[in-house]
Amino acid sequence: MAGPLELVCPAGTPAALKAAVDAGADAVYLGFRDETNARNFPGLNFSRDELADATDYAHRRGAQIFVAINTYPAAGAPEPWWRAVDDAARLGADAVIVADIGLADYARSHHPELRLHLSVQASAASATAIEMFRREFGIRRVVLPRVLTLDEIAALNQAVGVETEVFVFGGLCVMAEGRCALSCYATGRSPNTHGMCSPADSVAYEDCGDRLVSRLGGFVINTFAPDEPAGYPTLCKGRFVANGRASYLFEDPVSLNAIQLLPELKEAGVTGLKIEGRQRGRAYIGRVVAAFRQAVDALARGEPVPPIDLGAVTEGGRGTSGAYRKSWH
Repeated sequence: MAGPLELVCPAGTPAALKAAVDAGADAVYLGFRDETNARNFPGLNFSRDELADATDYAHRRGAQIFVAINTYPAAGAPEPWWRAVDDAARLGADAVIVADIGLADYARSHHPELRLHLSVQASAASATAIEMFRREFGIRRVVLPRVLTLDEIAALNQAVGVETEVFVFGGLCVMAEGRCALSCYATGRSPNTHGMCSPADSVAYEDCGDRLVSRLGGFVINTFAPDEPAGYPTLCKGRFVANGRASYLFEDPVSLNAIQLLPELKEAGVTGLKIEGRQRGRAYIGRVVAAFRQAVDALARGEPVPPIDLGAVTEGGRGTSGAYRKSWH
């Protein structure tokens, strides 16, 4: 299924959407301003009127709109999720990104013409799971979890009859998407149902003189020396004590940056290259999208990916290839 690589870019606001489209996005993914999407934070996301304007702006410039409706409906109260699917279809979205099988069934039965993508929140990482979603719900594209190697992605693309999309830049969650319960445990709100990971109103920083302490829902997540940068406290990226030593047990706070792996991802049969960052501002979006546009265009011309330094916009000032080249199991 190898073909032109499609640049799928984030937008948390109308300004960020325009920045992404103007910088060369092939598609922009976004969500409604409620719990139906996995980035449900104050000041982010789109009203119905804003989505209508965004769709018009993108379509007039040759870009597509993907609406993320990728949290799991509340038991006995699926109406907000149904309404989100209905409105996305009515307002001309090119695809909706879903995780819940019930919502996938609703979308297919009520809007058979609407293209369905499977969210990374569904954690579909095997050919059997992906084929089930294709067969039963007409899924056309799967966003793969960030735990697969290049060889594993290539094998999946040989085995399944749908497009695949992978993350290539941005925040790197060390938990299995769609299965994380840490934030819910600490704050009572879940990324999977409320769309919130480490919500801001549960975050606190305490100046203890010789150190800065970050807390989430009352739990100490990290401590920082006076000259040490203090990152936003998410549970998975805090320091843990193991074998008597405090460290970033899973992975240091760094950003995924797979820009130099684009030739290998294309060879593996990937269709979509997904940039993470719906919580980021338009300057960040514009810079990162423009860099990847340059890289994708060079690859399409048969040229090497040029050296592009994105260190200034990576978490911790450093990048990682994540699981794509992992040697651990």
